[in-house]
Amino acid sequence: MKPALQLRLGQQLKLTPQLRQAIRLLQLSQLELETELTMALESNPMLESTDERQEPEPPEASGEGDDRREQDSDRSDADAEVEAVAEPTLDMDTGWEDEFSPRSGSGSDDREPQEAAGSVTDSLHDHLMWQLNLTPMSDRDRAIGTALIDAIDDDGHLSEPLDAIRQALQPDIEADDDELEAVLHRIQRFDPIGVGARCLSECLGVQLSALDDDTDALPMAQRIAREHLEDLAKLGPEKLAKLMVADADEVAKAVELLRGLDPRPGAQVSAQTIEYVTPDAYVSRQDGVWRVHLAAGARPRLGINRLYEGLIGEASRDDANYLRGQLQEARWLIRSLETRADTVLRVATAIVRRQVGFLEHGPEAMRPLTLREIADELDLHESTISRVTTRKYLHTPRGTFEFKHFFSSSLSTEGGGSASSTAIQAMIKRLIDAENPAKPLSDSKLAATLKTDGITVARRTVAKYREAMNIPSSNERQRHG
Repeated sequence: MKPALQLRLGQQLKLTPQLRQAIRLLQLSQLELETELTMALESNPMLESTDERQEPEPPEASGEGDDRREQDSDRSDADAEVEAVAEPTLDMDTGWEDEFSPRSGSGSDDREPQEAAGSVTDSLHDHLMWQLNLTPMSDRDRAIGTALIDAIDDDGHLSEPLDAIRQALQPDIEADDDELEAVLHRIQRFDPIGVGARCLSECLGVQLSALDDDTDALPMAQRIAREHLEDLAKLGPEKLAKLMVADADEVAKAVELLRGLDPRPGAQVSAQTIEYVTPDAYVSRQDGVWRVHLAAGARPRLGINRLYEGLIGEASRDDANYLRGQLQEARWLIRSLETRADTVLRVATAIVRRQVGFLEHGPEAMRPLTLREIADELDLHESTISRVTTRKYLHTPRGTFEFKHFFSSSLSTEGGGSASSTAIQAMIKRLIDAENPAKPLSDSKLAATLKTDGITVARRTVAKYREAMNIPSSNERQRHG
């Protein structure tokens, strides 16, 4: 065979330190990010704050008055314009290349941050149930998924055997192992990836399976996770390579890849106490167009300290090596912050584009929206969208809401369309607010009233939505004059 050179083009995802850092920063709330930056400034001499550089702030968000209604009375939700200050095309899940198409307006909002008091109590269970309810599946699979999520502990591990879960589903559902495994595999790919694993090997294996097939040393890392975790802990990488009769460098790369994974994925999501939240983005109406602006704190405010950078060439060998390492870490952090800001802006803009009806008409106009829709639009992974929408807040003319607020499952209407569960809850609340206190509406009556409006929901669904809004039953609401 005649030797020949071949040129092949391809994309691959390597779990580089930069990517790991970007993913970690993406999970932080705005207040946590502030703490992260403060610690970075104190520990890395190559970093300096650039807060003194002020940028123009966007106009105040317009209210809900006549001007807005006059401008858009004849504009449908589908035709409404939404503009971001920039439209980056960065895909965190496929690489670090990014292209910017600057638009008119500022890239940040330097107004004094408006803090809103909010209860941030999103436990791991709540976070997984939110994703389960947004995932298209049958009622049977959803019931199985609920039972599985109930058995997941705070570390993200499945704490009960499948036999016990199967028995807990009886007599309503007689599920076999194949059904339980199928639903469990879907849950294991929720955010954070790897939850619901029954052992460390499975947990790491699920996380590895989410990487691109071309990731460096991936097959070796999968083999170690599947067969040699105990050997790795006892022997270390070098002796493990001999045991496996494998290349030492490849084993070392695989071990490094494994060290970048999370053996306790559930710990990424923990219940938070009541705290003040700072908006990550603002949406306002300007000249008939909804514009999304990042909050001032969402944009990088760090730069390279040129004085210390200039000392590298004059320092001793050891000092120069230290400064070079700090310089590399500083550049990685700044780049990761840019990645975080661009991704938050893209997701916020996509949400606003889909939920113009809510901004203009209120909760009853909220459209059904799933993580998959935004992920497909932005060419990102669903788990990335889940990270961005958790503990990130959007300031709107109607109040400050967590990004997750704009996502809800859909219910079919008699006209062949769909309505979001959020919109239906708003309808139920409106009906209850207008009821006669002496003769409050029962759940059955509420369901019948909604049906006359083309919304067919079961009485038990109405009860579930009512309870979710902390509204008492009709008997408890009844008041006699």
